[in-house]
Amino acid sequence: MLQINENFLKLSDNYLFADIAKKVHAFRNQHPELSVISLGIGDVTQPLPAACIEAMQKAVTEMGSSASFHGYGPEQGYDFLRVAILKNEYESRGVQLELNEIFISDGAKSDCGNIGDILGIQNTVAITDPVYPVYIDSNVMSGRTGVWENRRWSRINYLPCNHENRFIPSLPAQPADIIYLCYPNNPTGTVLAKEELQKWVDYALEHQSLILYDAAYEAYIQNADIPHSIYELEGARQCAIELRSFSKTAGFTGVRCGYTIIPQELTATTSCGEKIKLNALWNRRQCTKFNGTSYITQRGAEAIYTSEGKQQVRKTIDYYMANARTMRTALQQIGYDVTGGENAPYLWVKTPDNLSSWQFFDHLLNQAQVIVTPGVGFGPSGEGYVRLTAFGKQEDCSTAIQRIKELV
Repeated sequence: MLQINENFLKLSDNYLFADIAKKVHAFRNQHPELSVISLGIGDVTQPLPAACIEAMQKAVTEMGSSASFHGYGPEQGYDFLRVAILKNEYESRGVQLELNEIFISDGAKSDCGNIGDILGIQNTVAITDPVYPVYIDSNVMSGRTGVWENRRWSRINYLPCNHENRFIPSLPAQPADIIYLCYPNNPTGTVLAKEELQKWVDYALEHQSLILYDAAYEAYIQNADIPHSIYELEGARQCAIELRSFSKTAGFTGVRCGYTIIPQELTATTSCGEKIKLNALWNRRQCTKFNGTSYITQRGAEAIYTSEGKQQVRKTIDYYMANARTMRTALQQIGYDVTGGENAPYLWVKTPDNLSSWQFFDHLLNQAQVIVTPGVGFGPSGEGYVRLTAFGKQEDCSTAIQRIKELV
């Protein structure tokens, strides 16, 4: 008799953003005359950089000729993109990598969810709380999380991030095999100073743990002393995998391209104690389950690193960060407690009057027609907060903030 993976039954029927969409859809049906502005789901609004468009158009033309047609590409990615990443993202910051340590993908979300394929289900997992839901849900699907009780998974080590610890998580009290870190952080918009991040690397080396470091928003870092890559830290090559994305950097949310770094020194053990390179395991996994990101997409991503592409990407990032500054300043002026928005496109806002996350969501939707993301959807420590994103159009952000100000 055919059986299912019963771990999937442990998942909530609804995904956070699906719940939001359902509420918003119902509101719009009831009030079609009202204009609703979203500061919630983190999709981008600015178009692709012109350099990327031109590169992809050229690649499309190449695909129309038998002399320049490209069929299946290398599962690890084309060297032209890997070299561009190596030179511009890592060597420019003094980080040395090998080309075969860079794996091109269709986005950081896919790799974040799939990396568990090469890791044993008996591994213990530590996550900062609040956290991007994919980290937990992908481990639920794999069978690493235990049972759901008291709004927590029994085998997940939650590391609270709150006002009391300035949103800097403490090191795990119990040894953790897999540690998820995301900086700049989604959803809180916070960053870790180099000395703080070094503590995590030192911990991982001491306990033979693996850090899964999500650096999808590193391009938004404004402070020169904040590390962009975990490999800027001593010892990180022995304990960390880094995931990156072009989605929020260059507007590739609808194009899909990212990459994952797995150093050759990084190993894990078999049940018999034999050390195995994770780079080789991931390469084997990709060659079996992934046919590579399209040639057209990778040519578009390569163009990000041209002089024109860099200028256009910086202009887009500056546009979103101007939104973040506008929202942060205005909300603080009317008394809201706001974290983030300085080195990240996310703002983490304390709800007023002891409202729950969903109560404040409903209040803003019904009274101001503004959509935010309830913080509790990111974990227990997110209760009493909402997340705002800076990815909207500037006129929409300004209008939404003005509506919120009028509620005070």
